[in-house]
Amino acid sequence: MTPARGGGDSSVGPLLRVILHLDMDAFYAAVEVRENPALAGKALIIGHNGRRGVVSTCSYEARNYGVHSAMPSAIAQRLCPNAVWLPGRMSLYVAVSREIQRVMRDVSPVVEPLSIDEAFIDLTGIARDLEGGRAIGLRLKQRIRTEARLTASVGVAPNKFLAKVASDMEKPDGLVVLPLEALPDRLWPLPVRRLWGVGPRTAERLERGGIRIIGDIVRVEAKSLTALVGEGSATHLRALAEGRDERTVNASRQARSISEERTYGEDLTRAEDIGRALLARAEGVARQLRREGLIGRTVHLKVRTGDFTTWTRSHALPQPTDLAEALLEAAREMYRDRIDLEDRGVRLLGLGVSGLQPAGTGQASLFEDPAQVKARRLARASDAVKNRMGENALTRARLLRRKQDEQTPPEQASSLPAVD
Repeated sequence: MTPARGGGDSSVGPLLRVILHLDMDAFYAAVEVRENPALAGKALIIGHNGRRGVVSTCSYEARNYGVHSAMPSAIAQRLCPNAVWLPGRMSLYVAVSREIQRVMRDVSPVVEPLSIDEAFIDLTGIARDLEGGRAIGLRLKQRIRTEARLTASVGVAPNKFLAKVASDMEKPDGLVVLPLEALPDRLWPLPVRRLWGVGPRTAERLERGGIRIIGDIVRVEAKSLTALVGEGSATHLRALAEGRDERTVNASRQARSISEERTYGEDLTRAEDIGRALLARAEGVARQLRREGLIGRTVHLKVRTGDFTTWTRSHALPQPTDLAEALLEAAREMYRDRIDLEDRGVRLLGLGVSGLQPAGTGQASLFEDPAQVKARRLARASDAVKNRMGENALTRARLLRRKQDEQTPPEQASSLPAVD
């Protein structure tokens, strides 16, 4: 027989799974309040309040007015006209996220980050049972409060799905343990949209069939559920509703891609503005790659026009890179040769990189291109200046607007990923 994880005699059976899900509370907004206590108690929205902007997140005071992440800024402005708006500082949020991940790894080596503000932690073999997981969760929350001066909500359960649901039950600053025996009272009354894999269309089909809450999925006949959503989805949804989820916490999970996009208040129509936008996105993605110690091989371009026609294009580089010049060259080629705007303007422009690997891995070129060597030296020098003096301390000349352009700069909307 194979020994149970964590040592001991395997004859006692497998260890009880104890999974913890940690979700930072209104992360971007909370960090801004920490940095500026004068914002405490105010309705704070992180995002861009232009007519095409989107809310990235907001304080709980703003949520009391009905504002939520991913809401169009125009709606948020109507709901909460006295809110304080901030554009967000991604480099700061990334740095704070790393601090919190270090605290989590002090608890367990098996940590799976899901995004900048949430992660799973496998406590199997560390906590004897779910109540032991509660105690660890409480200590974790206290450390984050003391060391990062932020609050987090924690869910503890026998699997990933239930732990994530639990962490959302008593936000903010919550700590919920969700054992299987509590599902009839705590899980089953929730709407079916809380199940992973249930989007608006699936929810609509389920509701047309009289299935509105998770408990309905447990009670309905299998053939009726299959008729509504298909056999595969029916099996998946019933397993979750019954509290079954065998997925493991993946500590080796890496970022699959790094990307950055902007939506513009006025469509970009001039070649100069579009060129500057491509350069700005290449600069941002390359800076993030270097910050994370990564290089990427496949460049992705996303372009959307004012009528919402959208193109996504990809280009594989000969060698993986973390330099803006290489990303920009690929983006320009895709834009020039593979996208036809037909006199329409650019509403949204995004650039990303996938095929990521740690910098310094892979086969090195015997004769490195002198232009690449120069670009890398300049990038390192620029990074050093920005790390010491801030992201705005140094800007490429091509990104500075000419005098005749300054009266009508294209309005930008935040591209920060939304968090709750």
